[in-house]
Amino acid sequence: MVSKKKHILIVDDDDGIRMLLKEFLEQNKFIVSTAADAIAAEKMLEIISFNLIVLDIMMPFKTGLEFTKELKNKNIKTPIILLTAKSEVEDRISGLETGADDYLAKPFEPRELVLRINNILNKLNETSKKNSLKIGQAYINLSKMFIKKNSNEIKINLAEKNILSLMSKNPGKVFSRDEIGKVARITQERSIDVFITRLRKKIEDDVKNPKYLQTIRGQGYVLWIE
Repeated sequence: MVSKKKHILIVDDDDGIRMLLKEFLEQNKFIVSTAADAIAAEKMLEIISFNLIVLDIMMPFKTGLEFTKELKNKNIKTPIILLTAKSEVEDRISGLETGADDYLAKPFEPRELVLRINNILNKLNETSKKNSLKIGQAYINLSKMFIKKNSNEIKINLAEKNILSLMSKNPGKVFSRDEIGKVARITQERSIDVFITRLRKKIEDDVKNPKYLQTIRGQGYVLWIE
């Protein structure tokens, strides 16, 4: 089970289903908001960050499939569970192809919806843990591409993310300049040194005496994680 309360958005034009799911999910320790259609849901998403969306496919104004596609095109990564009729096989396939995370055919047991919600949120939580690491006083979030150190958030670029991901999976291993260059897509040796120096400034407390991202003379670089 997910330990912290999560905020779920239910989008369905059926008043009875919305209220039933809202009541059941709240009994299972979720925070729940509802919307009668995709247009109302879109306005809510502009001001609220939800952990998951339960979305009916057949709705007026804009279908759940159309709304799912719009959200994914906007790079909104909120997971989506589609509610479909049993006969809507093609819609279920289209929804998954569009970017929905799961589907549930009506009628269904609310308990099954809770299980599917928890499965998705737990997977996301595990992924988040794998993409986060602590190096000294620096907390690194590889997914969101930033480093938090001394209450300051410092952005990292894709090359820095890739290097940190590689080296953090192999702490204590020395990586040559060529290996660093291939991952960071840098060809000139001097540019690789400059790249490491800039990354070191984002991690180390004392750049002149690095404790974690160290140079091994004549060999390359190594990352130590406590």
